[in-house]
This record gives sequence, structure tokens and C-alpha cells, in this order.
Amino acid sequence: MSLQARIRMARRHAGLTQTALALAVGVQRSAVSHWESPQGKNPRMAHLREIATTTGTQFEWLATGRGPMTLGPEVAQYSVAAADALLVDDPLEMRLLLAFRDAPSRGRMALVELVEELAHQRLGRSRAARTSKPSS
Repeated sequence: MSLQARIRMARRHAGLTQTALALAVGVQRSAVSHWESPQGKNPRMAHLREIATTTGTQFEWLATGRGPMTLGPEVAQYSVAAADALLVDDPLEMRLLLAFRDAPSRGRMALVELVEELAHQRLGRSRAARTSKPSS
């Protein structure tokens, strides 16, 4: 089953219209329509997490089709969605992580390289020095 079909199934299972899901996720109804269309676009990871939370489906099932669609009642009340289980205490680190997740996939590598370069400049190491292997 395709991602588009799983999104539609999850929405219908939750008894939501495309408009209601769009409001809950924070997008236009047309975005939900595109996500459900056979040749539609895939939602961003943050939107996929919101869809799973809003529809009460497991994130892994929604994203990959693996595992059960919903959590059993005995597990659901104690579960934290893996996608929301962040082990970040520093507010600046959280901002960086959220900016990375919101960036388009082709922009993520540039963000990582920029942060690495800034970190290494602060430590006084050149890019060439950190990529070369030490001689023994």
C-alpha cells in the first residue's frame, strides 16, 4: 500500500475530512488532497508526524507500512511517539534540530556543512586538517 493510500486510510479511520485534517496539521486542504492523490507529493516529516498524531495511527505504519496501524489501548496511554521523543535539553540545539527538519532535503547537507565549518573555525582547525588521516 502506498503512502498516499495510508494517509487516506488513516484520515478516514479517524473520521476526519480533508479539511479537518488540514486544520489539525496546519496546511491547506489542497495539501491533504495532494498527499492522498496517487501521483501526489509526499508530506514533510513534520507533517507526517502530525498526521500520525492527529489520526491516532502509528508513525512507523504511516511512514513505511510496517507494523500495526494503531496502538493497542494498553500501550497507547503510556506511549510517546518515537518521532516526538527528543533527547534535547538545550533550547538552541532544539532550534537547530527543528530548522534542520523543516529544511528541504537538498538544503540539509548545506546546513550541516555550514554548522561543521563554523564549529571548526571556532576551534581553529581547517577543513583540510579534519578530513586528512593522521599518519602513524
